[in-house]
Amino acid sequence: MPSSSRSDTDNSFAVVLLSGGLDSMVAAGLAREAGHRLFALTIDYNQRHRVELQAAARVAKALNVLSHIVLPLDLTAFGGSALTADIAVPKGGVGNDIPVTYVPARNTIFLSLTLGFAEVTGARDIFIGVNALDYSGYPDCRPAFIAAFEAMAALATKAGVEGHAVRINAPLQHMTKADIVREADRLGLDAGMSWSCYDPTPDGLHCGLCDSCRLRAKGFVEAGLPDPTRYAVKP
Repeated sequence: MPSSSRSDTDNSFAVVLLSGGLDSMVAAGLAREAGHRLFALTIDYNQRHRVELQAAARVAKALNVLSHIVLPLDLTAFGGSALTADIAVPKGGVGNDIPVTYVPARNTIFLSLTLGFAEVTGARDIFIGVNALDYSGYPDCRPAFIAAFEAMAALATKAGVEGHAVRINAPLQHMTKADIVREADRLGLDAGMSWSCYDPTPDGLHCGLCDSCRLRAKGFVEAGLPDPTRYAVKP
């Protein structure tokens, strides 16, 4: 990883917020296709589905990133989510309300850390795999949030003050999950490398019933492409 802050910026560099999920994998693939040299940041927030950290490592290796940082940030100290506290993960289907799998301010926290990494590397672009169509209703996945964070970043950083603010790219923002599955296929990315399930089984399978599993499976069905995911229960 870079050992000191760069005084210049480089349009070819981008930092990808890489969770290990299908969406972040495709966002990273699109960043690479656009000609960027990639740095990847994964946050180990002691999430229930920490198996996604292994998926992030697989994706980072497949995309030949320049550096992959896994940053520990134990959000179980806050709790407040089924992913960070002893709260059951809902298995009844995707609803209309913000679910208990929402981690308070997660994308705000994670993008702030990614922004710091971008300044150190001199990257002009950040890529994040948020989606506002086929998702679970999280408020920090909406286009208004991404635009507001980018505006804040221009005010809050040395790079922004010097006239070369970091761009926040959300290339999946208006894609359906089927669109994202098709993009993975077009980019030649093995969707089986990624991980989506919020509540993995003890033997390492996707549960098949949480919101994330249901949306993932729905995407493959609607895309008309084979699903490589191993589910404990067929969604």
